[in-house]
Formats: sequence, C-alpha cells, structure tokens
Amino acid sequence: MKIIDKLAWIEIRDGRILSTRSKGRSKYYIPGGKREAGETDFQALQREIQEELSVNLVEESMTFTGIFQAQADSHPEGVQVKMTCFEGRYTGTIAASAEIEEVVWLSYADRALISPVDQLIFDWLKEQKRIW
Repeated sequence: MKIIDKLAWIEIRDGRILSTRSKGRSKYYIPGGKREAGETDFQALQREIQEELSVNLVEESMTFTGIFQAQADSHPEGVQVKMTCFEGRYTGTIAASAEIEEVVWLSYADRALISPVDQLIFDWLKEQKRIW
C-alpha cells in the first residue's frame, strides 16, 4: 500500500471549517500539503499555507489535532493519504493564491463535497461538536 504523507491546517469559525478548491478540481480540501526534504512539520505547513492562502501561521500557537488516513482522492484504489492536522492562529488576510481557485467555509452538511480523508476529519470534528 502506498501512503501519501500530508499536513493540514484546521481553521474553524462559527462552526464551519476553512476549505479550498484548486484550479481544475471539483472537490474541496482542508488547506495544507506535502513536506519538502528537510522541512519540519511547521515549516512545511507554513510554506503551503503561505502559498495557498497568503497568510502566516503563528508557530508558537500551533497544536497537534490528530492524524487521519483514508483512500486518496483521484488515485488508484489502495493509495492512501495520511493527514497530520494542526490548528493555530495566523496573521494576515486569507485570500486564494497560487493553484487555489476558491476559499470557502464548509459545514458538516457539505461533507459530500470533500475528499475521503477530509470526510473523516469532518466526522471527528462533528463528534467533538466543533462543526455543525
């Protein structure tokens, strides 16, 4: 089994979670991405979030949320994505950048619009009564 190792930044406001849609894609994803060689989790997540959303994460505020794993969207059966999630403050104004076409705040009712691993994260956040 192949595993795609990714990081994600969870930002929740008023019971909704920040999500993005890349150009040419139909599904929404929790923002984040893959590490580059030699990067720490924070360095990789900061780089990805800066590229995608034009904001800077505040390192000392970052807390580990959890690890979720599921079938990778748009990959052959058996390819899994492992998402290591963090939460924390940011500075700046969130705006779509680079490959991001749309930034939205999704509720649990939007679960069908997201990838399988994000669905697991949505389920967990709903159980925790953090999104509705």
